[in-house]
Amino acid sequence: MRVLTGIQPSGALHLGNYFGAIKQMVNLQESSDLVIFIPNYHALTSLKDGKALRDNTLDAAINFMALGIDPNKSTLWVQSDVKEVLELYWVLSGYTPMGLLERAHSYKDKVAKGIAANHSLFSYPVLMAADILLYDSEVIPVGKDQIQHVEIARDIAIKFNNDFGDVFTIPAYKVDEVVATVPGLDGAKMSKSYGNTIDIFCSEKELKKACSKIVTDSTPMEEPKDFQTCNVYALAKLFLENDEVVALQERYTKGGEGYGHFKAYLQGLIWNFFEEARDKRAYFLSNPHEVMDILEDGAKKARKIASEKMIHIREIVGIYR
Repeated sequence: MRVLTGIQPSGALHLGNYFGAIKQMVNLQESSDLVIFIPNYHALTSLKDGKALRDNTLDAAINFMALGIDPNKSTLWVQSDVKEVLELYWVLSGYTPMGLLERAHSYKDKVAKGIAANHSLFSYPVLMAADILLYDSEVIPVGKDQIQHVEIARDIAIKFNNDFGDVFTIPAYKVDEVVATVPGLDGAKMSKSYGNTIDIFCSEKELKKACSKIVTDSTPMEEPKDFQTCNVYALAKLFLENDEVVALQERYTKGGEGYGHFKAYLQGLIWNFFEEARDKRAYFLSNPHEVMDILEDGAKKARKIASEKMIHIREIVGIYR
């Protein structure tokens, strides 16, 4: 089973990125043909600083590997290293009804938030469809907000297949219902857009500062506290086994501890959990050529799949070579 996924190179990773996506990637590489790309073409819709995009792209690869993505178990590459995706993007554009794109929630939401409307933003789902279909991807792990994009890719693939036969594998989306939305410092979904994140690779001092900002209620220290409504608890339980979760719940209901104690506890959990990842990241930062070699090896594997697919597609649509 081929599983395709990717995360945009948009800077520092936070806990929401890890528990919402990267942790699942690490698990999937043990049981499937996992292909992971860094979608730097997609990033152009929001990032206009060339140096920042180049730096973020390399940093994203480093972060993925530091957090457990193993290039010996999965294929990791940068989107722009396989140019066939742009060719397929154009071919698929001819099989994409305007109404399909006009109904895209993501486009409408971004424009409503003040992001300038342009062609790349509007046609983003077609490029995403090319990413998916070029590699005969069977399963696409996504958040609920990305389900529609996979459905659009399915619609395009079915329309193309109706004309030319079974050219594309029809992908299915996979949403991990077990993973709850990771709350940010204010209790809303953790997101850079909301400025409420806890970065994975921040310094210990920065981590302490972030944890101290988590919004809590005003229950006095000596009184029992409701763990079910506590943002600190919601984050802490992500790092705990079942018996540890029960022990933390008992601390809340017993009383005698303030939220400062629980914030300090959470800070320790986060810092210790990512200790190995910080060491790996430091190694890769010191050896960028090794990272580039890994990305090139991944690109070679991806190009092999993509080039074979495009030979067939060019033939059936009439591109002479």
